[in-house]
This record gives sequence, structure tokens and C-alpha cells, in this order.
Amino acid sequence: MQKSYIVEGRQFRTQTDYNLALKDKQTIDALRKKYSLQNPVQLQQLNKKIQNRDFHFYTLLGTDFKEEVEEALKKTSGNNRVKDKQGNVKVKSVRNGASKKQKEKIAATVKTEDGSQKEIDTYVQAELKKQERRRRIIVTVCSLLAVCSLGYFSVYSYYDYRTQKNIEAQNALRVQSGWEQSVDVQQITNSSAINYTDAEKEVPEVLEEYKNLLNKNKKLIGWVEIDDTNINYPVMQTVNNEYYLDHNQNQEYDKNGSIFMDKDCDVLKPSTNFILYGHNMKSGKMFGNLDLYASEKYFDEHRYIRFDTIYEKGLYEVMYVFRSQVYSEEEIVFKYYQFIDALSELEFNSYMEDMAELSLYDTGVTARYGDKLLTLSTCDYITKDGRFVVVARKIAE
Repeated sequence: MQKSYIVEGRQFRTQTDYNLALKDKQTIDALRKKYSLQNPVQLQQLNKKIQNRDFHFYTLLGTDFKEEVEEALKKTSGNNRVKDKQGNVKVKSVRNGASKKQKEKIAATVKTEDGSQKEIDTYVQAELKKQERRRRIIVTVCSLLAVCSLGYFSVYSYYDYRTQKNIEAQNALRVQSGWEQSVDVQQITNSSAINYTDAEKEVPEVLEEYKNLLNKNKKLIGWVEIDDTNINYPVMQTVNNEYYLDHNQNQEYDKNGSIFMDKDCDVLKPSTNFILYGHNMKSGKMFGNLDLYASEKYFDEHRYIRFDTIYEKGLYEVMYVFRSQVYSEEEIVFKYYQFIDALSELEFNSYMEDMAELSLYDTGVTARYGDKLLTLSTCDYITKDGRFVVVARKIAE
């Protein structure tokens, strides 16, 4: 004989449905204890929570209860009001358990032509007004955000356009001499760099192609270029490493900043390692494409970097590619940005070992004590305060 599953007069087919019905009954019983269906205030509160789906019902018992609440609400909205001697509709006093705010809500009235009062309609209208205010606020905020975003994009585009025009103008001032458009490895020969003793004060003559640029900005220290890339920029140097983070070569504020050499590097000495910094711009400007060297295939196609100081030319071959970060002063760890001069062969070799260990792949290129190096550094967003670094060895003038 099939087992009968009946709850509150409704029959259910399966044990699962029966269990869900019992769960609904438990919820409904609890609501009946908490809310009186004869109290207009509590009834409205209960109905609002049901409409907002604060309670979840699984079976038709929930539907029955919702209908019961709605029917009770209709009755109390009509029976809860009496007329005074002048024929005006008045709201009956609510139970002592209602709050002052709830009593004021019940007392809110809107007089209609037939003299009746519709407190529920008043409540609904108030809610609609609240929703409309919220909608207007949201629309206003979204509009402001859109305007701000458009403004930011316009400013960013302007800086990007101005940077590009500045670089093109400065590139036009260079006298294109001494560089071939492609590198013939067979013709590369090692050459000696300019070295000066402390007693020698004479500064070498500025290369012809940089004289006009130097006249425009005395902070010019060189030019960096990588074939078939957007990296083709003047290099600046000043007494700190902050100014050119947000200024261009014309001393104008510019979010793109400039490519600049570390303040402690010396092109006349010259330093063992020239360190150049540049922003990792999403547009690809500055050193925005430097992290393409993370691919060994990209390295194979872009092995050489041209870096001129204003006094001599230089061709460098990429040696190490690695990720690092800016560390606190207390941390005892290899800090590539502190490697500017090697005071001994032991110190030089130690730096080479540290960089080789960090390198993403083996380029097959090595350096010996006495070689001159070039380091390009930009931000890397994989880690906090991350940096992406490319180190190259000078192979020719």
C-alpha cells in the first residue's frame, strides 16, 4: 500500500517532497508566531519580506501562505480605518508593539475624492520615489565616472601624442651618421672605450649628431635604440632618479616620463654598467615592450642594442634577461640596480653569477672583467615592486 504524504491538507507524491513540505510548514509556523496577521504593521512587514524573498519556500505550502498574507492585508487595509464626525478617514491606533516610525507610516494618508484613505498606496508611492531618487543618483554617478574616464583618456592620449611628436622632432635633429640600418655580426670588432684618469680634465668632443639636441637640453646623455621596435629614444640624466619619471625632454610634465640613466653612472669614467630606466607604458611607449624579451625567440630576433653616449657610440649584445624587484635596504639579496662599478674581478664575477642564475634562459653570451655593460630596467607587474631587466655586453663602437 502506497504511503500517504499529507501536510496541511495537501498531498505530496514522494518522501523528498514531503520533507520539503515539512520544512515549509516549520518556516510558516515560525512566521505566524513572529508576525500577527491581524496587526496591520506586522502584516505589512511580513508581506514586504515575502515580496523581497527573504524567506524561501519549496512547495505549494509557501504559495498558500503568501496568498493568505495578501488576503489578510486587503482586509486590514479596509477595516483598519474609521471616519470621524466630519467624515474624514482616520487610522485606528496600532498595537503597543509597533514603533513610533511604524505608527507614523500607518498615519500617513492621502485623501481621495470619495473620502477614503489609502495608506498602502502612500507607502508604495514613497517607495517608488525612493527608487527614483536612487536611480537618479546612480545615473549621475555613472555619468560623472564616464566624464572622468573620457577626460583621463583624452589627457593620456594628449601626452602620448605629444611624447611621440617630441621624439620625432628630436630624432630629426640627429645627424644620421655612423650607424647602419642592420647589424652585420661579421663586421663587429671590439673597440676600446674612452678612459680618463683623475688628472685628465679634458672632456671629449660631443658627437656631431647630438650637438643640436644637447643645445636644447643639457641633461641629454645619450640615445638608445633597438631595431624593429619602438625603443628609439634620447636618454637623460640628472642629479636624482625621480625627475624624469614624469617629465619629458622639454622639461614638461608628462606621464610617459623619459628614458634616463641612473644618477650614479658616469659616461666619462666610464662606469662598468650603464643602467637605463623607463616606464612600462601600456601603449608600448618608453620601455613598454621591453618585457617581450621574456621570449627567447624574441631575443634571437633582437640580440643587439645600440646605445650612444653623447661622446661615443656603442653596440651591445643581450646577455641576461630576468625578473627582479626593488628590495628594502635591510634585505641582503642581489640588487641589480646597485651594480654600477665593479671594484675587482671577484666582485664582477659575483655579479655575473647572480644575473646568470636569475636569467630566464641561456643566451650563450658571457662577459669578462673589464667589459662594459648596459642594463635596461622597467616595471614588472607580476610581483609587488617588480622589475623586468635586460643586461647586455658592449661588443663594438
